[in-house]
Amino acid sequence: MSDKTKDAAKALLAGEIDRRGFGKRMASLGIGAAAANFALGGVATEALAADFNWQAHKGKTLRLLLNKHPYADAMISDLAHFKALTGIDVQYDIFPEDVYFDKVTAALSSHSNRYDVLMTGAYQTWQYGPAQWLVDMKPYLKNPAKTAPNYDFNGIIANLRDSDAWSGVPGEALGSANAKQWAVPLGFELYNVSYNKRIFDKLKIEPPKNLPDMIEIGTKITKDAGGAYGVAVRGSRSWATIHPGYLSAYTNYGARDFEVKGTKLTSAVNSAESKAMNKLWVEMIQKAGPKNWATYTWYECAQDLGAGRCGMIYDANIIGFFENSPGTKESGHIGYAAFVPNPKMTHATSNVWIWSLAMSSFSKEKDAAWYFIQWASGKNFGIYGGVKKKLVDPVRNTTWHDAAFKARLDKNYPGFYEAFEKTLPDAKIYFTPQPLFFNVTTEWAAMLQRMVAGQVTIDAGLDKLAAHIDREVKSAGI
Repeated sequence: MSDKTKDAAKALLAGEIDRRGFGKRMASLGIGAAAANFALGGVATEALAADFNWQAHKGKTLRLLLNKHPYADAMISDLAHFKALTGIDVQYDIFPEDVYFDKVTAALSSHSNRYDVLMTGAYQTWQYGPAQWLVDMKPYLKNPAKTAPNYDFNGIIANLRDSDAWSGVPGEALGSANAKQWAVPLGFELYNVSYNKRIFDKLKIEPPKNLPDMIEIGTKITKDAGGAYGVAVRGSRSWATIHPGYLSAYTNYGARDFEVKGTKLTSAVNSAESKAMNKLWVEMIQKAGPKNWATYTWYECAQDLGAGRCGMIYDANIIGFFENSPGTKESGHIGYAAFVPNPKMTHATSNVWIWSLAMSSFSKEKDAAWYFIQWASGKNFGIYGGVKKKLVDPVRNTTWHDAAFKARLDKNYPGFYEAFEKTLPDAKIYFTPQPLFFNVTTEWAAMLQRMVAGQVTIDAGLDKLAAHIDREVKSAGI
């Protein structure tokens, strides 16, 4: 690397020039984009190493357990910089999501030391953490000998940090003072509307502002769009049906999953607020949803948006990002809108899903594993993943404020940034943390299917669901 290349990279990292200026300097030196990015990564690596002994575990090897996902792809693509920074070798196994969590549970429940670091969701830590399968990373965060001074854990969006921390006491708030940091956020999704601008322009309609509006607009699309249906939402008999748009709308109508009194949990799924929201949700699916809604997962919602088979989705905002990328039929035709389901509310209450990094309690290289988690959740990798790869939504404020990241979104995904900003302030996990999460939400999804199919009335269905959940909770001694 020439001195002029290094100087330009240092100027960019110091904020003396922006990325456009850096690109111009590289072009004047005859250096292409790929080489320029590698040079920038090398200088960033040197800067990181200047005030912390990143080489303390040189020569060691870590094994990662990863879910096949663009976030994992971003990490894998930059492992050379991690090795250059630390001298640590990294090996990994990667699996598709339909088998991934079975692999995680099998590895942890058997106390296997094969993996040091793994990807997880926050909900899974409600099982893995209290079982002592994961390491509480709070002691690492408080130890200046093991945590780089410029790591800045507090630079991660606060609601995401808190969502990965729980005391293990059922009903106790996430992020409480005695919570254990079972995982560190890597990337996340929140829930708003992604819509097909071509279909909306053809029908001369605007994105919905609330749930009754969504029913009306979705019904019109189903009737008049010439083949596309109105709204894609998840419907399979799985916890994953409840946590995205459904719970975001549910919360916006003032409904809760449980009432918490001391250490006692009582199901609240049959509250007046829940029944009001569910009546609208069921009507939306019946009038504007896909014909085989009960089979729908993330993937079907994404595929239908990207193929132009639906007018809009109320699901992960990152689906709209991925399906607007080159290679999909509707690339360039996807728009984004913040969504406040309750007409009486002025702000969204989006639930979130967070892909996070956790450390196995059975790892023999815990300190080296913490170095990897710091690097992968750090500022430099966050900007690299957000600007050059598909690490969207990034978890750090520094990435969202990065000029190159914002320019990328504004140029190729217009409206994405604005919809995110409007939705973020109250975006967090709205479920009550408790160890029966997967049992409760799977039964919830099953009852939702019955209500949509007309097998049970909404009032009766939710009353039955509440009674079932209360029996489960009592049986578990919660």
